[in-house]
This record gives sequence, structure tokens and C-alpha cells, in this order.
Amino acid sequence: MKDTIAVLIPCYNESATVEKVVRDFRRALPEAAVYVYDNNSTDGTGELAARAGAIVRRERAQGKGNVIRRMFREIDADCYLMVDGDDTYPAEKAREMTDLVLRGQADMVVGDRLSGTYYQENKRPLHGMGNNLVRGCINRLFDSDIQDIMTGYRAMSYAFVKTYPVLSGGFEVETDMTIHAIYRRMRVEHVVVDFRDRPQGSVSKLSTFKDGARVLGTIAKLFKNYRPMPFFGLLALLLAALGVGFLCPVLAEYFATGLVPRFPTLIACCFSLLASLQLFSVGLTLSMQQEKDKRDFELALMRVCERQRALDGGEAAQPARTSAS
Repeated sequence: MKDTIAVLIPCYNESATVEKVVRDFRRALPEAAVYVYDNNSTDGTGELAARAGAIVRRERAQGKGNVIRRMFREIDADCYLMVDGDDTYPAEKAREMTDLVLRGQADMVVGDRLSGTYYQENKRPLHGMGNNLVRGCINRLFDSDIQDIMTGYRAMSYAFVKTYPVLSGGFEVETDMTIHAIYRRMRVEHVVVDFRDRPQGSVSKLSTFKDGARVLGTIAKLFKNYRPMPFFGLLALLLAALGVGFLCPVLAEYFATGLVPRFPTLIACCFSLLASLQLFSVGLTLSMQQEKDKRDFELALMRVCERQRALDGGEAAQPARTSAS
């Protein structure tokens, strides 16, 4: 059965807040189905969520990305609203976010904390620095203007959810989702939301340094995968510059004296230039494969839209297909 709106709440040990979150979103979206996926909680989170009226399922593979993978695979809905179970996001903005998707104005609506009260409410300043760093990196590398990359509050269309391959296992999944939307030219809209810090008794599962390093590693990996020519071209340019820089003095000495006293340097320069040429060739080959991947994605998107129309009895809105704003 297909829901009109599915509220997705991934949870791990959120007994202090999950009941309130479920009730708030049931009140804000009374027609929505509220799903709580319990990720091996040991504090009774699942039982509390069920008592508040949620549909509770369990995911044994630990990690937020693993939970989202199962959610997206199992649930069919016209609009998916994903929110954390820690009561840091306001349910009052849920209607505005879901309406943008249901009216076909967006494939993803980002609940933008950073333009709201995030910096006043968040008691972990390093998290704010990390959010700004990630936002700056992605917007520069992917030529976009997303205001909040790592927010856990998003509304998404059926077309986005069913064409997004969840490959990340942990908290870096939000970064992956954002880059997927940018690269696939799906329309992204923003709704500014007021962020509130976790209430007393609720403990964050996010490790500032460990998970921050994983997010930065994910950005580098996705930049390589999604934009191979700039990635390998930059490495090729650096190696070429290094090789030429060390080769020039060797050549100058050769032309002046007819001798090559630093023969090992000459060999190292040649290997550096050869490696540069190979990296450029790899980037060129992968960029050509990317063109095929784009065509395959468009065909997959068409099949998803056909399935959506079948689920809706032949009446389904086409996904928004303009560049990310």
C-alpha cells in the first residue's frame, strides 16, 4: 500500500524524546503514516514509539545509513519526510516542506538549520564549524548553493527515494543524499527551520572528530566518483607541475654543460610526468563512462515514474527536473 506522506524516524536509544517526536508529527500531519525504525536500541525506544502511535520496525545492521536504506526499500509514498528522533527539529514546518514535494515543486526540501537558530541553540561549537566546512566544500566542488548539507530534516519525492542508491552506512548519508540530488539535477528547495539542542537526558550519537572525518572522506570519494575529470585532472596537474619544476634545472644544466649530473632526478621527473599522463587518461575515460551513467539514470527514472503512476492508478505528477537551486 502506498502512503501519501510517510514520516521516517530512524532511532537508536532515543527513549527520552521519541514519544514526543511521534506525537508532534502525528499532530502536524494527521494523514501521514509515522514509521520508527529502531536500530538496536537498548532503552525501550521501540516500545515507547509504538505507544505513541508509530509503526515500529527494527533494523539490525547498525548505522543510520543502513536504517535509511531499509526505509527507502520498504516504504512507498508520494512524499517522504525524514526527521531525527532527538526532538531537535520542529514539526510545525512539516506541512510546508511536504507541500512543496506534493505540489511537484521539489524533489528534495532541505530543513535549513544554519539560516535559523542553529548557532544560538547548538551547544557544540565544533559541530557548527564542521557544518560550515562541509557546506563550503560541497558548494565549491559541485557548483551548488545548498544552505544546510548535513541536516537530518528533509522532505523527498518518490522519484528521488527510489532512484537514490544508499551506499553510506553511517551519518555521512545526509552528505551523500545532497550530492546525489545536485548531480542528478533534481530540484532542491529550502525551508528555514528553528533548531533546538537536545533536551536534558538525550545523548548525541555523533562523534565530532570520527564522524567528521568520515564525512570529509565521503566528500572526497563522491567528488572522485561524480566528477572524475576535475578530480584526476587536478592530480595530473600537480604531478606535471612537480615533474616540470624539478626537470627545468636538470635541462638548464644539460644545455649549459652537456652533462646530466643528477640522473636520478631526471628519472623521477620522467616517472612523474608519465603518472600525470596516466591520471589524465583515467579521468578522461571515467568522464566518458559518466555520460553513459547519466543516460542509464534517466531511463531508470522513467521506469520509477511509470511505477509511481501505476501505484497511483495512472495519475502521478512528474518529478521536478530543474537544476538544484
